[in-house]
Amino acid sequence: MSSKVQWKLCWENELQLSDHLELAQFFRTTYGPTGPFNAKPFDGGRSWAGARPELRAIAYDSQGVAAHMGSLRRFIKVGTTDVLVAELGLYGVRPDLEGLGISQSIRAMYPVLQELRVPFAFGTVRHALKNHFTRLCRHGMGTIIPGVRVRSTLPNVHLDLPATRVEDVLAVILPIDRAMSEWPHGTEIERNGPEL
Repeated sequence: MSSKVQWKLCWENELQLSDHLELAQFFRTTYGPTGPFNAKPFDGGRSWAGARPELRAIAYDSQGVAAHMGSLRRFIKVGTTDVLVAELGLYGVRPDLEGLGISQSIRAMYPVLQELRVPFAFGTVRHALKNHFTRLCRHGMGTIIPGVRVRSTLPNVHLDLPATRVEDVLAVILPIDRAMSEWPHGTEIERNGPEL
């Protein structure tokens, strides 16, 4: 299946309106089955849900967008330590290609992450996806840290909601320019911005 897709790395400024429209449709189709609320951020041609990525790995096949992963460099606070990371998120695979695998999208993006010389890539996932990401990490590509609480800002201001939210999630850490042993200890992570 992977031989039928072509990966393209795009900086956000390289995307055209047609790219955003195609990606928005891809995310509505991909995230819609998990609940209409999850597809709503992509209405109106918006191709991001929270923070806007700066770099995207997009897989295309004969039907259009097949898979996507976004990345955004930012400082997060792990316990009391500031850490520069490439946050990975906005991951999706078209439902008919579920076996494509997250590891392929990370492999497509990995050389650029190395060029950026970020110490770590960081992402958060729901507990329901633990087995999916365990397969990714079992070959030493990364480490899953359970029992982490991540505080993020909401992407939009809502008069009836607090400005931040705290989630109990799994943190997935990929060493890029540092060893995993250099990741700071801590179960509280401040994202200081919206989730990617």
